[in-house]
Amino acid sequence: MRAIGLSLSVALLALSARAADRPRIMGIDHVDFYTTRPEAARHLYVNVLGLVPAAPFEAGETEAYRVGRQFVGYRPAPDPKLVGRLDHVAFLTDNCAALRTYLAANRVEVPGSCVRLKDGSPGFQVNDPEGHRIEFVEHPAAHAPEGAADGKSGPVSRHLIHAGFIVRDRAAEDRFYRTLLGFRLYWYGGMTAARTDWVAMQVPDGTDWVEYMLNTKPDADLQTTGVMNHISLGVKDMKQAERELEAAGWKPGPREHAQMGRDGKWQLNLYDPDSTRIELMEFTPAEKPCCSEFQGPHPAE
Repeated sequence: MRAIGLSLSVALLALSARAADRPRIMGIDHVDFYTTRPEAARHLYVNVLGLVPAAPFEAGETEAYRVGRQFVGYRPAPDPKLVGRLDHVAFLTDNCAALRTYLAANRVEVPGSCVRLKDGSPGFQVNDPEGHRIEFVEHPAAHAPEGAADGKSGPVSRHLIHAGFIVRDRAAEDRFYRTLLGFRLYWYGGMTAARTDWVAMQVPDGTDWVEYMLNTKPDADLQTTGVMNHISLGVKDMKQAERELEAAGWKPGPREHAQMGRDGKWQLNLYDPDSTRIELMEFTPAEKPCCSEFQGPHPAE
């Protein structure tokens, strides 16, 4: 028993040292998708959601839209038959170079140095254990919040609160996000109480999260992967958000309606022209969640 206790103490000390060496990860900076219909995507983001177009700041990007101090980017699909339309998820750090060194020291394959994005910010990309491209970006100065698009009163949302993607090996992803990067569990649940379909992992130094989308069939089609690989825009009041969408001329499709999520939060799903889901979600729950209690602070505007 003494030997086991000593081993555990050494392991905990190693984890503490690892966390102390890790630069901060404060939230989602941007998420990029592929598109085959950029003009239709632009209509959704600008005319319906009221977001402001921004100058693309990464190589290959052709469209970008501001969500407060964050971005959603699009680039041409390399193959119009491509099923997975998620390109990468980028997180904001306070020290790009130190985070690259930290990951390299923990046997993650990293580029030789941080590169400069078009706005001058340093960043680098890695692959997580399931092959998702993950980027870390350091902005020397915070982006100013956006104004209104095309004379509108303002965007429907000013905070991209989470990004979700298909995960097949939760344990492997946890070793990367939880153990190595310091993400922490926010909530988990499923379509039934007996099964976990979604796991929300918050960044270590903020309230944004990534959502593991579990139990997806290996041969999932474009519609299914579009539901799973998604982003979520936070809103204070879903009814008000619906009114703003309707005032902008939004006509809901058969899958686009407000509903109570299993986490007790109101949500409403929209879809871009390539079937990627853009979820509106209230910041705080209106009902008790199923399956587990929330274990972290809720996001806010």
